[in-house]
Amino acid sequence: MQNASIPVVEITDLKIEAKSNEGWTQIVRGISLSIRRGEVLGLVGESGAGKSTVGLAALGYLRPGARTNGGSVRLIGTELLSIPEEERRKMRGTQVAYVAQSAQAAFNPAHRLMDQITMVAVDRGGLSREAAERRAIDLFTALQLPDPQNFGARYPHQVSGGQLQRAMVAMAMICNPALIVFDEPTTALDVTTQVEVLISIRKVIEEFGVAAIYITHDLAVVAQIAHRVAVLRYGEVVEEASIAAIMDSPQHAYTQSLWAVHEMPVSASGRYETGVRPLLSIEGLSARYGNFDVLKDINLAVGRGETVALVGESGSGKSTLGRVITGLKEPSKGKVVFDGTPLPEKLRHRKVDLLRRIQIIYQSADTALNPRQTVRKIVGRPLSLYHGLRGSAREKRLIELLKMVELNEAHADRMPGQLSGGQKQRVAIARALAAEPELIVCDEITSALDKVVQAEVLRMLISLQKRLGVSYLFITHDIEVVRAIADQVVVMQHGRIVDRGAKEVVFSLPHEPYTDKLLASVPDMAVGWLDGIIASRTARLSTYPLDASRIDQTG
Repeated sequence: MQNASIPVVEITDLKIEAKSNEGWTQIVRGISLSIRRGEVLGLVGESGAGKSTVGLAALGYLRPGARTNGGSVRLIGTELLSIPEEERRKMRGTQVAYVAQSAQAAFNPAHRLMDQITMVAVDRGGLSREAAERRAIDLFTALQLPDPQNFGARYPHQVSGGQLQRAMVAMAMICNPALIVFDEPTTALDVTTQVEVLISIRKVIEEFGVAAIYITHDLAVVAQIAHRVAVLRYGEVVEEASIAAIMDSPQHAYTQSLWAVHEMPVSASGRYETGVRPLLSIEGLSARYGNFDVLKDINLAVGRGETVALVGESGSGKSTLGRVITGLKEPSKGKVVFDGTPLPEKLRHRKVDLLRRIQIIYQSADTALNPRQTVRKIVGRPLSLYHGLRGSAREKRLIELLKMVELNEAHADRMPGQLSGGQKQRVAIARALAAEPELIVCDEITSALDKVVQAEVLRMLISLQKRLGVSYLFITHDIEVVRAIADQVVVMQHGRIVDRGAKEVVFSLPHEPYTDKLLASVPDMAVGWLDGIIASRTARLSTYPLDASRIDQTG
């Protein structure tokens, strides 16, 4: 076993540059970090600060179009930057591992989970198929996945988002690596599922003594998971300290600004009309996948210039409702009325101008953007399709849209793979805005953004709403976002609406029981909040014997 006092990974004066149309640009500027066994280092900063680039470099990997131009990355004494790529590839999955932000994009939908989770262990980890499967089942149990003996027989689409994220942790852990890089592993999860995943990650790190880098823009999350925090800006570490010190007394002005943004309120628009016909009306709506009812008798209205926040756990039916509204999913019962006219159930039966008036922005920009098209083509297409813009007129409007979402002209010629997660999501937002819609279904659109960019996007959406009277159905699990932007709040559980009303009413005591559960699951900025959650659960289990028949199998 490695001496705990010796760094598992040691990064010294690392410099990385990326190729652009203007040549090579420095994106990591002399960073030095070290992580020991059983220690979690949190990397915090705005989108584009270099967090993921540094995390991947710790695995000996650079994205296409990037190169090192100085520094050292040593993993258990091995200099990763000087050994051949073939040797580095053999180490990935065995000595170092990566947990991505989007589990859905990381797993192959055509193969069972067990086959994917055990593949590296069998091919490069020196385990037999039987031993690898036993190891996987042990990890499923440790990660509190349902029915561990049979969980691996499922396909990715047959498990919830939280379960799939924990399955990725199992895949990272199966060869007992020395280092794991967690790259925003909970940003796409609802608050209750996020708690489960955080508890699982904490458990495996403590039990197996692995060193970890935890990349996040969520300060409340890093407060629960990290021992130390390094704050990055423009490719440099501006501050590094213990989690307690940096949460209680941040020293650098930029760190202080991040903390301030986390607490900064953003006022909702307040511009919605009462007593008039709503822009969108959903009446007695139900929908099914096969024989399973995912929406059950939904009644909902969105006024002109109004923001309705739709909140609930993963699997509650929020995104399905968005798909029905936009014509991507047919209802089994009920109807959707837009501007007084019932909408055709099928997308292909809707006319072009109707398609323009209702837009959707998806949660995962990784899967929503064509990886083979430039930003110019992605955002420019709706300008031509809906508004007939060509040539210089289209280019001028395209640049205006990019600036609205905090991008610049240089991003227009980049492919999605050359952008950070936050930048990709802003491109998806710009594409929807290009249509100049009346209603935008926003499906978790800020979940991948850091707090600084998130606040800017919310301000931008509010500004657009005030100027154009656009309406939003804002699907989110982020209660802070709901408090910031919503006029009305609708809470869903198991395909039904269980709570609704003005934001001030829904968030005022007393809450409905399920609303109370959601609010109690929002991570606190205080260090030790997760410890309190774990302790309270342990106390309940010791007071009331566990009844296996009552275990929640939904993840």
